Amino acid sequence: MAETEGLVKVIADAETDRVLGVHIFSAQASELIAQAVLMMEMQATAEDIAMTVFAHPTLSEALHEAALSVNANAIHIKN
Repeated sequence: MAETEGLVKVIADAETDRVLGVHIFSAQASELIAQAVLMMEMQATAEDIAMTVFAHPTLSEALHEAALSVNANAIHIKN
């Protein structure tokens, strides 16, 4: 894709871990919006998303990494 910059941030309730929102800033953000909306509609927790298998290599892995980061379990970024 030749795009090297972007950010995905999962915002979750500190007590329940329920996903409240997602920030997506990237050239391909529209590819991830539906997944984020589904997570919130299903009242998923960050842990639910973290336990989900995401295909590699895909853009959706950014959502996975952001969900892992909520509970300081990120693999590819500093917790």
